[in-house]
Amino acid sequence: MNTEARKYVILIFFLFVGVIYATRLFYMQVVDDSWTLRAQEIAEKRKLIVPPRGIVKDRNGKLIVINKTYYNLMMTEKNITNLDTVAFAKLIGWTPEQVKLRFEEIKLAEGFDIDPKTKKRTQPRYQKIRSYAFVKEMTTEEMAQIAPYLENFPGFYEEITSMRSYPFANAANILGYVSEVNGEEIKEDHYYRSGDNIGRTGIERFYEKDLRGRKGVYYIVTSAMNNAIQSYADGKYDTTAKQGATLQLSIDADIQAYGEKLMVNKRGVIVAIEPATGEILAMVSSPTFDPNSFVGKRATSINYPKLLMDPDKPLYPRPLQAEYPPGSIFKLLQALVAMQEGVITANTGFPCNKSLVGCHPHPSARNIMEAVQMSCNPYFYQSTKRVIQSGKKSNIYADSEYGLNLWADYMHSFGLGNKLEIDIPGERGGLIPDANYYDNLFPSKKRPYGHHRWAFSTIRSISIGQGEVKTTPLQMANIAALIANRGWYYTPHLVKSIGGKGAKTEYREKHMTMVDAKHYDPIIEGMRRAVNEGGGTARQARIDSIVVCGKTGTAQNPHGADHSIFITFAPMDNPKIAVAVFVENAGFGGTWAAPIASLIMEKYITKNIKDKAKETRILEANLMNVAKRGK
Repeated sequence: MNTEARKYVILIFFLFVGVIYATRLFYMQVVDDSWTLRAQEIAEKRKLIVPPRGIVKDRNGKLIVINKTYYNLMMTEKNITNLDTVAFAKLIGWTPEQVKLRFEEIKLAEGFDIDPKTKKRTQPRYQKIRSYAFVKEMTTEEMAQIAPYLENFPGFYEEITSMRSYPFANAANILGYVSEVNGEEIKEDHYYRSGDNIGRTGIERFYEKDLRGRKGVYYIVTSAMNNAIQSYADGKYDTTAKQGATLQLSIDADIQAYGEKLMVNKRGVIVAIEPATGEILAMVSSPTFDPNSFVGKRATSINYPKLLMDPDKPLYPRPLQAEYPPGSIFKLLQALVAMQEGVITANTGFPCNKSLVGCHPHPSARNIMEAVQMSCNPYFYQSTKRVIQSGKKSNIYADSEYGLNLWADYMHSFGLGNKLEIDIPGERGGLIPDANYYDNLFPSKKRPYGHHRWAFSTIRSISIGQGEVKTTPLQMANIAALIANRGWYYTPHLVKSIGGKGAKTEYREKHMTMVDAKHYDPIIEGMRRAVNEGGGTARQARIDSIVVCGKTGTAQNPHGADHSIFITFAPMDNPKIAVAVFVENAGFGGTWAAPIASLIMEKYITKNIKDKAKETRILEANLMNVAKRGK
């Protein structure tokens, strides 16, 4: 055979061998799934170590979320042989039917893979070689009763786990809760496996990736009987589980608990902020519930439906999602905008002309300070009109468009009309109407002068915080904080530090409003007078030895009695706390919201309450069944 012929023989040989190997490889990987199962089985020789979730402390170091040890009864179906269902059911206190049903539940919970083209189910994700929790959340005592007998039921074993526990039965709306992951969450994030927990609401959800920690891996070598006999490669490839980061909240646990106590038998909100940092000191949503109600699947399955159907809506996060008319507290911002635009000065006076808008009896305000002190409606009607209809355009409609959009820009700079982006899910942004909003509200094919159907006279109610304007209680508290700071604020946030490294960077960025600092002084003086001088609307907020600044509000409610509102800060100089209180259907702001706010501030600043009569009045008040208007 010549050289050329030998070359072709060798080439054909190698091609033939390559085809054989390729065919065998295709068969092993595609046709014969036993090799896939073998690969999975090898992978299951590693044991994942799930770390405890990070604990949570308050601003003073008090533990408010901890972990308690529980047990799961685990099962691996591949290792289960000749299961005596009756005996096993008796051991764990179930019926044989419940045991059989549990196997099916586990398989269904794992779900199915979805074909990306047809969008139809393909193969189930459940695998016999993997371990699953058969009975969850067993106490030490419960596990101790069955552990000695588990050797009679191959394929079942105990596994230590942990669940959340709340030493203080407060701040449920802040902390949130955890529950077991579902199939879609497992598919989206490969960190999770069946039986793992994930944050559902509150801090638990927002800081999930910080709190869940890092899983560890322990590789084992098994005997022919599938028993673990030693670590693989002397632990060379093992990794250590790392507990989730400790969160230090900005919340003062004592003030939070006191606020919830004051709001018993009332629907509403208390939000307290440290103005210098934007840290939230308390955020009360009332009615509330014990966060321990959602510890574990058993408790959650019982308590969640009850709370969900409660007509007083304890699950509703009022501080973040309730959007109310701000009422008279909005007058503070109207005055700031008017002074910045130069349409009034601190010493501008207006008569209390009730033909423009209704008002309570009081002398005409000769300046901004008196207008704030007495909360004069016609004063702020006039000053707001000068902003929105300033005469900068040729006709009233174009002028109103220009003025309203300018006004809306100012309001956005105060943190209104958009989410503040607090570090907790579920926040809403309220509403600040602009020209486009009113164009849609009052549509017209033939608009006068090619412009709009509306002018200031159409939208005048926004001048006193009514009409289309909506704010959340969180935004109301932030207004108090930015006024206390003379024109700036940090985004309100609930976590002071993550793992000792401080808050997220976005909560350290200072936000400046569009109003110069000098214009805040007359507003603050008016707020001081409202609390501390005769004729003021907030005398119930006075605190001995502390100069309190505040503004009442009474928001009209078309569905019932008016809402009681108060925003405040103290002391006047170097303020330590800013507070917003909102009590639904409670009427005038000075009657209920103001004294509640003063008690919160006094408790925080002095750690004591001197006016016990005021405290008792609030604690004993039941405002849950206020008569509906017209009934």
